[in-house]
Amino acid sequence: MQTVRTKDGVDIFYKDWGSGQPIVFSHGWPLSADDWDAQMMFFLNHGFRVIAHDRRGHGRSTQIASGHDMDHYADDLAVLTAHLELKNAIHIGHSTGGGEVVRYLARHGESRVAKAVLIAAVPPLMVKTQANPGGLPKEIFDGFQAQVANNRAQFYRDIPAGPFYGFNRPGIKADEVVGNWWRQGMQGSAKAHYDGIVAFSQTDFTEDLKKITVPTLVMHGDDDQIVPYADSAPLSAKLLRNGILKTYKGFPHGMPTTHAETINADLLAFVRS
Repeated sequence: MQTVRTKDGVDIFYKDWGSGQPIVFSHGWPLSADDWDAQMMFFLNHGFRVIAHDRRGHGRSTQIASGHDMDHYADDLAVLTAHLELKNAIHIGHSTGGGEVVRYLARHGESRVAKAVLIAAVPPLMVKTQANPGGLPKEIFDGFQAQVANNRAQFYRDIPAGPFYGFNRPGIKADEVVGNWWRQGMQGSAKAHYDGIVAFSQTDFTEDLKKITVPTLVMHGDDDQIVPYADSAPLSAKLLRNGILKTYKGFPHGMPTTHAETINADLLAFVRS
């Protein structure tokens, strides 16, 4: 397995395929690099170098008890990009991975980066506060943590079989991606996933978004039941200096999987623009 070690002794697993301009993928909670299979194969076949890592505590990376916050996620990504000596890279983040990309760019600069993409991403801020009245109540995320701590295996069946992919909508049947989601989730650490809920829900990315200058495509479905559209994508696009908002009617949170053909084509057009 290919890994790179962080300063605090975490081995970050990564995939690095092909050659050409690098595209770096940051996955959502509580998944792994495997969630990007459809995108990595697509861009590899179009002549790009594709890279995806397992976040600390997720997938095949070290199951350490600490550091499950956006600063560490961003620092781990910086270690990886430096190790691979990446230049002119495209960074694409889904859900929690979108937060990771935003914090990485704001915290470590854009010297290695050409463009960025946020797909169904958690910025600017998910939780409801006085400054963010459209957010979700903290009690929802407290409930997530309780389920991770007490019956993670069942919780990781319920999420993808329902709201994540929109399989709870009339006329839409769940399929084998539910089992693949469960496999990725159960491969990771309960502690990392428990802490990660706070990281993705309570981190405020407002000031981070303002610092980003590279062209950034913000892609979001208006039927996202995990990261509600109105309090995420339009707000992020406005805060970005070079933000481009693309809204997908009826698409769910897991649209890179359920609508891979559409998402991949739009990503390729943006990368080549």
